[in-house]
Amino acid sequence: MTIFWLAAFIVFAIGEAVTVGLVSVWFAVGALAALFATALGAGLWLQITVFLGVSALALALFKPLSSKFLKPRVSATNADRVIGSAALVTETIDNTQAKGQVKVNGQVWSARSAQDIVIPAGTDVKVLRIEGVKVIVETA
Repeated sequence: MTIFWLAAFIVFAIGEAVTVGLVSVWFAVGALAALFATALGAGLWLQITVFLGVSALALALFKPLSSKFLKPRVSATNADRVIGSAALVTETIDNTQAKGQVKVNGQVWSARSAQDIVIPAGTDVKVLRIEGVKVIVETA
């Protein structure tokens, strides 16, 4: 059984190394514990129990911690502040001619219409999203 648990540990460790998230590290820890139990002369039923118990314990203890540290953190930028804001069209927005500007929060942005319509200068619009350096707007 020593070879079995060693092989299981290696397979789970390689599986963990290949994946992006923590998927099989819990089982690698359990296989390592079962390997130690084998070295101490434990019977097969005890080895399996140790494997399952230690794997479950590792999962229960470290999964919440790993989720906290591995979760991607999205930090808002200053540009994100304009989304949902009201803006004033300063240059007629025409998607077919790839032109148009709006002033939002004191900043001038290149703009495109979400509905693919011409929006004349002086119109109040709402910023829906940002695509590259352009804001996508709709009439208010």
